Amino acid sequence: MVTPTKPLAKTPAARPVVEADRLTEAIELLFFAYRDFISDPDEILARYDFGRAHHRVVHFVGRNPGITVAELLNILRITKQSLARVLKQLIERGFVEQETGKQDRRQRLLYLTAQGRELEQRLAAPQRARVAAALEKAGPGAGEAWRTVLLELVNEEDRTEVERRIAKAAAEQR
Repeated sequence: MVTPTKPLAKTPAARPVVEADRLTEAIELLFFAYRDFISDPDEILARYDFGRAHHRVVHFVGRNPGITVAELLNILRITKQSLARVLKQLIERGFVEQETGKQDRRQRLLYLTAQGRELEQRLAAPQRARVAAALEKAGPGAGEAWRTVLLELVNEEDRTEVERRIAKAAAEQR
């Protein structure tokens, strides 16, 4: 007589394997979601011969008018050389302007021009639509749960600063 076996997930030894599979699936979904999340802006950026670094600069300068180059370097965690190349292109092509700091003349404060604000809106629109549709489909409470998950993915030592920066930028946009 053959005895029925229990499903794999119910055995104690199999639980870590099932959990690892679920986490691997979540990681893979994050890769696919990111790929598609950036696909629309990538098409827009390609028309300008810009890349994702340009997008990130436009986004963070747009959300933080008057941000210093040092602050932007801290957010993006890229080299000064990489940022200098991207900024030079954005400034020369009229998307970003820089001013000298009023208190500290060594500071360079960055702002989007009208053309830069228009580009920022064009890049953000499809992403906002994609996120709004996903949250709508996920149902009530999804937005807060998603925010919590993403914030928990941020390095613990950076979370307070990330939350502060997001809240400040949101308040300034209103």
